[in-house]
Amino acid sequence: MIEIARMKLISLLFTLLLAGTALSGCIGGDGDDEGTIKIAYSVKDDYHNADSNPQVLADFISAQTGLDVELYAITSDGMALEALRFGHADIAFLDGGSAWLGWQQYGLDVIAADQKEDGSTYYVPQAWVRNDSTIQTLDDLAGVDSCHTGWLKSAGMLMPMGYMIGEGIIEVSGDENEIDSLRSTIENHFGTPTIPVKGDPYYGYDGAFRCMTEGLGEVAFVKATSYEDHCESNDWCLVRSEYRQLEPSFGQVPSHAVMVNPSHSSDAKIAAITAALLALNGAEGGDAILEGVLNTPGLTAVNSQDHLGSFSAALNHIPGLVTEYQGQYEQTS
Repeated sequence: MIEIARMKLISLLFTLLLAGTALSGCIGGDGDDEGTIKIAYSVKDDYHNADSNPQVLADFISAQTGLDVELYAITSDGMALEALRFGHADIAFLDGGSAWLGWQQYGLDVIAADQKEDGSTYYVPQAWVRNDSTIQTLDDLAGVDSCHTGWLKSAGMLMPMGYMIGEGIIEVSGDENEIDSLRSTIENHFGTPTIPVKGDPYYGYDGAFRCMTEGLGEVAFVKATSYEDHCESNDWCLVRSEYRQLEPSFGQVPSHAVMVNPSHSSDAKIAAITAALLALNGAEGGDAILEGVLNTPGLTAVNSQDHLGSFSAALNHIPGLVTEYQGQYEQTS
């Protein structure tokens, strides 16, 4: 009975919003098809597991809204951004970097975000040191050997560097419009930075934490939860009391975002899409779609500022990052 009532409420909401804008004859942007919702999604020719087929998500949203729902095939985040920018799709699911670019450069909005296992929609990037280190604050890191998770990684590079550049702790070396200036900045500020590539034993969160543990660097830029995440299963870890975090943290790295383009989709359509997506939480069959298609335990309603604000503030200080991301997406769109 509760589920039937919820579906009726969503249908009523959309009907009322539709009626409120129908008099103007322009519920959406020019050429917007209000009778159809298009989802930008990577589509395969065959699915061995039916629960991972995004068509089940499309069918669910259609049942909730009473509208036709189609999949708009993409193969990259670049294509997803282009689909939203030019009105080929109504919604797309984007990682943090893509969502930031879409928000800052193309006027896209976040309406919902993936939940992590603890229900949050972000994780906290933080610097760690050995407890016997003489390093006490972020100001003490000049000339110190550093451990990063990889090149242009959020917690291991972009967030800490963006934060410290913004706070005046680190000065940019080189052209602020060139991404290579970020590498020069890191090399000039720290002693010997370890910036591993995939496959390197010091790559990733556990790799950077290990890099610091084994003395290759004195500071590791990882997550606030790195000890809990990696030290239960790795014998190279020391006991918890042998480590400490440097304060403050660097902000929040956002989970994957559900994005729309308010220039091409009407308020009515966006409201209906949002309600349908949130209905996945607890609905019959909803958990299977969340886990099988979206790879998340749930979705939370958020807005762009709350979800991307501190992330954006840090990334805006990274030299050449907008140009770098735009170049990557143009190559894949």
